[in-house]
Amino acid sequence: MIIYRSTKKKFQDDITAGVIDYVIEKNFNEKLHRRVAEKEKDSWWNSLNYMANVLHDDAIPDSAGVAIECQIPQTAKRIDFILSGYDDQNKNHVIIVELKQWKSAELTEKSGIVRTALGRGLNETSHPSYQAWSYAAMLEDFSETVQEENIGLYPCAYLHNYEEDEVIRNEFYQEYLEKAPVFLKRETIELREFIKKFVKRGDDGETMYRIVEGRIRPSKQLADSLVSMLRGNKEFVLVDEQKLVYETALSLSKAASKSKKQVMIVTGGPGTGKSVVAVNLLVEITRSGQLVQYVTKNAAPRAVYQSKLAKTLSKTRFGALFQGSGSFTEAPLGQFDCLVVDEAHRLNAKSGMFQNLGENQIKEIIQSSNCSIFFIDEDQKVTMKDIGTKEEIIEWARYWNAEIHEYDLPSQFRCNGSDGYLAFIDNALQIRETANIGLQDLDYDFKIFDSVNALRDAIMEKNELDNKARLVAGYCWDWKSKKDPKAMDIEFPQEDFAMQWNLKDDGSQWIIKPDSIHQIGCIHTCQGLELSYVGVIIGNDLVVRNGEVLVDPTKRSKMDSSIKGYKSQMKTNPEETKEKVKAIIKNTYRTLMTRGMKGCYVYCIDPETRAYFKVLINSST
Repeated sequence: MIIYRSTKKKFQDDITAGVIDYVIEKNFNEKLHRRVAEKEKDSWWNSLNYMANVLHDDAIPDSAGVAIECQIPQTAKRIDFILSGYDDQNKNHVIIVELKQWKSAELTEKSGIVRTALGRGLNETSHPSYQAWSYAAMLEDFSETVQEENIGLYPCAYLHNYEEDEVIRNEFYQEYLEKAPVFLKRETIELREFIKKFVKRGDDGETMYRIVEGRIRPSKQLADSLVSMLRGNKEFVLVDEQKLVYETALSLSKAASKSKKQVMIVTGGPGTGKSVVAVNLLVEITRSGQLVQYVTKNAAPRAVYQSKLAKTLSKTRFGALFQGSGSFTEAPLGQFDCLVVDEAHRLNAKSGMFQNLGENQIKEIIQSSNCSIFFIDEDQKVTMKDIGTKEEIIEWARYWNAEIHEYDLPSQFRCNGSDGYLAFIDNALQIRETANIGLQDLDYDFKIFDSVNALRDAIMEKNELDNKARLVAGYCWDWKSKKDPKAMDIEFPQEDFAMQWNLKDDGSQWIIKPDSIHQIGCIHTCQGLELSYVGVIIGNDLVVRNGEVLVDPTKRSKMDSSIKGYKSQMKTNPEETKEKVKAIIKNTYRTLMTRGMKGCYVYCIDPETRAYFKVLINSST
């Protein structure tokens, strides 16, 4: 999506007429359905006037393309300013300009990170050169047009208020300065000459249109990239907050000791790249010679990772790097330099098959590691035993006198990079009220089906593309086939539909088994993993009556352990238990409905619930 697409001449005319900020704001409202803060409008006005001055040269053609606030395909990131055209050899080029109004910055000891005035006070953020380069790298990763047409991408940063100092172009940042040069306050001419090297003839803005409207390359998926990552290859470009979290975690792991424990809490929902950052940390901290493990409560991600790494790592080596959250009940103080805990919201108090070991998994993880890094999304707690909250982690961090560091990761990649879809789901399930009551202008394939057979057929068709589409359902049917392999579990006799839950033999590897397209998965076999398309069957444990989303735990299968014990808790603390059960059931469907990176198809058993979602899809903000 491009908020403003034009030519150099029209852009300069809008600047001269004093309407550039108005035009961009109008397009923002129409395309993104959200208001723009005054501070953001001021930044457009100030920075774009400087860019107009840079372009004030007849050697830069009037027909050169200008794109402002260009969203990188499949991400939530937007590029500030783009100029496009052709050189003397008729080669297509795109100049990416990251605009900053900074006046000063401070050095840090973290690669690609500086400290500057952001919000209230000084805060750490990506160096402008790193940011510009990472956006160019992402554009190249996701766009088939860039790859197939061999379009040249040339990132740079323009800090038009910044005087030369010993910080912004310090040799510490040389790696990124070489990839994306920085131009400062008194370097208008230098930036102009940089642009003129690559743009000699205009393209009327067609290049960026072809890129944004062109085919999207398949997204890299973490499990498929593990082997390459463990061999030291950089599979994923970390951007903005991801880069800051990654570098901060590396710094903390080096500074931590038994007497100076470090606890880092990273909050982020689906699509924020929590697992990508976590695995990158595992690789880099291991490479540095420290003893580190990647920890998850849920067995499914570990099983999938082990399957992918089977020819690369022995079981012993795999166990030295990847562990379950119940592995630290007897670990001595500071046994590990660092523990990277993914899906920390799934942590339990007790460990072991019978939940009879240890005292508290959070306490034991912090005890056994000098540096503990927790990646958490409290809206993905899906069982009564899940205790992973920021408050619980902070409580045990204080118990161990650890230094506490809190960071947030905004949505970037899941659901085609749009916070809008996640907000839509939260609003639809009435988890939280958001402005996203519809799906207009979201590049995400969301459909409601009137037939469970139609849902199955659509998912099977999508699966033929890359074997990354699966059916999942709420746990509202008994797992009869666990004991009787011939029994069908989920049946709709009126449609002659009958399928089994994921086979016992597949276990946690269900999501990657080729034949698993013929079975239905549940929350326990897909949480923490990603698909291209997900088909979700919503059972009668979640229904809508008169516009209100209601839950009914009695409609869950008695074999489902996620709400086990709620009846006894209802007797002692009914109100709190009701809220907890409501959250678990809603979070279950929220998690299932956000497994697909490209699309989510849904069939609701209850007709009124089906009608409710259909109305929401067509609603406008």
